[in-house]
Amino acid sequence: MSEHNHVVKKDGELDMSKMDDAINRIDDGEKDRILNDFDSFKSYLHKRIQLAQSIGLNEEQLAQAAEKVAGYLAANEEPRNSEEKLLQELWKVGTQEEQHNLAHLLLKLAQGGTVQ
Repeated sequence: MSEHNHVVKKDGELDMSKMDDAINRIDDGEKDRILNDFDSFKSYLHKRIQLAQSIGLNEEQLAQAAEKVAGYLAANEEPRNSEEKLLQELWKVGTQEEQHNLAHLLLKLAQGGTVQ
């Protein structure tokens, strides 16, 4: 993949403008596999968080990315289970600050209760 497709720049900063492209590159079958079961979704997030931390992203950067992904999911994907439906409803009624806090909570949940 060429450099212009990366969400993380060489300096370690996130390029949030690339997030939508990165999400859209996920194959529909892979999206279904990830989203069909809430435990699969949490596991997928956990692995992505570990990868992001290994390249030096901090908690706030992770929360910003989680916020972008959650916004995308709320706007573009139908919930596939009751947990996703609840998250979507919370997202839609939340203020921007509450959505940001929810993103932090999603990170914590995906990490098994600990955010570093």
